[in-house]
Amino acid sequence: MYTIYVVFDCLPDMREAFVQRVKAEGILDEILNEDGCYGYDYYFSESDPNQLLLIERWETKQHQQVHIGQPHMAKLMALKEDYVRSTTLGEFHLD
Repeated sequence: MYTIYVVFDCLPDMREAFVQRVKAEGILDEILNEDGCYGYDYYFSESDPNQLLLIERWETKQHQQVHIGQPHMAKLMALKEDYVRSTTLGEFHLD
C-alpha cells in the first residue's frame, strides 16, 4: 500500500467549508471510486482551527500518480485557491 499525507493551511474559518465544497461538488466520491483508492480521509486539527490533514491510501504509487491527472483533480486544485493558503505533503514509510 502507498500512503501519503497532505497538510492544508486553510484561510481563516475556511477549513470546514473547503471539505464541504469538495463533497458537494462530487469530487470526493469521484476520488473514492478511482481504481486503487483505499481511502481519502480528512482530519481536523484540534489545536489549529485552520489546519486540515488528508491521508490518502492507494494500492500503489502508480495509482496515486494516475489520480493526480484526473479531471476532478483539476477541479479540486481550482477550489483550493478560494480556501487554502498552502499545502505540505509527504509519504508515509511503514515497515
